[in-house]
Amino acid sequence: MEITGRLIKILQEVRGESQRGPWVRGGFVIETDGDYPRQVAFTSFGEDRLAMIKSIPINSPVVVTFNPESREYEGRWFTDLRCVRIQSYVAGQMPPAATGYAWPPAAAPVAAPTVPPAPAATAPVPPAAPAAPQNPPFASPLAPDEDLPF
Repeated sequence: MEITGRLIKILQEVRGESQRGPWVRGGFVIETDGDYPRQVAFTSFGEDRLAMIKSIPINSPVVVTFNPESREYEGRWFTDLRCVRIQSYVAGQMPPAATGYAWPPAAAPVAAPTVPPAPAATAPVPPAAPAAPQNPPFASPLAPDEDLPF
């Protein structure tokens, strides 16, 4: 998935040691554009990905490719957005993300107003004659001569 926005903060790195060796995790926050801007936090693992994040200046437009991942812990669900790639957004070099927000926002096309056609002049139509009463479909075949009020 991809999303486009403005890099607003680089989060602190966390380092550790596992059975497979040392690891490093970092993160960053972007802000999307639109009527209701959203701040979205991403995590990233590895020195190479953290170097990508550090190479981009704060407040510059970026395109983030990420994988969403959720997990359950003690009956509660937590979602993590793992950054696969982050790169500066340069207008004209790459198309805006199909699943994210465009940066900078494109002006919405304005449709020309449509005017409904004027009604044609017609002669007044007389009201229809009342229809003749018909036998109700629920009449009982056993008592056709009874006239019940309901």
